[in-house]
Amino acid sequence: MKIKLGLLYGGKSAEHNVSLQTAKAVIKALDLTKYDVHPIYISETGEWVRGTQLEAPVEDVKKLQLKEAGETISPVALNSEIFPVPTKGDSNQTEVKFDVVFPLLHGPNGEDGTVQGLLELMNVPYVGNGVLASAAGMDKVMMKNIYEQAGIKQPNYVWYIRSYWEKEAEAAYKNIEDKLGYPCFVKPANLGSSVGISKCNDRESLEKAFVEAFEYDRKIIIEEGIDGRELEIAVLGNEDLQCSVVGEIVPKEGFYDYKAKYEDGSTGLIIPADITNEAYEEMKRVAIQSFKALDCSGLVRADFFLTKDGEVLMNEVNTMPGFTPISMFPMLWQQSGLSYAKLIEKLVELGRERHQEKQKIKHTF
Repeated sequence: MKIKLGLLYGGKSAEHNVSLQTAKAVIKALDLTKYDVHPIYISETGEWVRGTQLEAPVEDVKKLQLKEAGETISPVALNSEIFPVPTKGDSNQTEVKFDVVFPLLHGPNGEDGTVQGLLELMNVPYVGNGVLASAAGMDKVMMKNIYEQAGIKQPNYVWYIRSYWEKEAEAAYKNIEDKLGYPCFVKPANLGSSVGISKCNDRESLEKAFVEAFEYDRKIIIEEGIDGRELEIAVLGNEDLQCSVVGEIVPKEGFYDYKAKYEDGSTGLIIPADITNEAYEEMKRVAIQSFKALDCSGLVRADFFLTKDGEVLMNEVNTMPGFTPISMFPMLWQQSGLSYAKLIEKLVELGRERHQEKQKIKHTF
């Protein structure tokens, strides 16, 4: 029996285009003799559009925007329009149209636990992290607060909401200069893919960075600049966790921003990274600790700094890392002996496995 796989992509987020690229890459890698693939597109304005079953890979990413070729649906009508309701007279029927849904969504309204919560309510198996891990992983402030409580070493940080900044901008800037100094990085708390991030070397650039970051979120985080190497490791599993080799990001100029990640390729990626075995073992240990601290499942990409003194500092984890051809997560597993296609199959397997485990929970008294 072929697996009926729903691909959910796009999204009402600044990372909409990244999601489209991820969906195109995943579709190209899927073995259509094993999967019946059904696209579900979420437009930038939040419309849900259901397409017909795919018969071949999609070469043009624009064709994934199903505004004309699909049927507009409402997410609140998922039970009747995507997932069939039980047949009358058969209260034991639990079969759904999709055996599993793969949310290929990045950023708010997709990677942050909102869609995961919807799928949980529908009792539908899905790939990746659950509601709690997705929400905490999306919000960098909450993530870092949890990691601080767990005793995980990380760079110093402060955070602000827009309303405070509008009233106390000078106090905020002064606090940053006193606690973090320059350089520092200003980021929206709830975005990924380096959207809205600025490196600040003085007060003028700091003020501009606040304005830009607040365009993307009501809450921002400011982190101290670390003089160290940027390293990443991929984690795969639910209970039995595996770690990939380590990769290193070497920006040719500036830092690893959105343009360098997705547009001009102006960043060197070294896989595997040239690090000591001691550093590798420490990164694996902290990556697994971080995975468990957020109660993750399926996958994460854990990002670290390695200082000149050999100290490993957690930067952040990404609970839905990109799957574009130049994304680090699949390349790390490729170099670890797991092909892109097999990686996707493993993630689908893990999503269904977690769903089966949750069905063991007693829901009645």
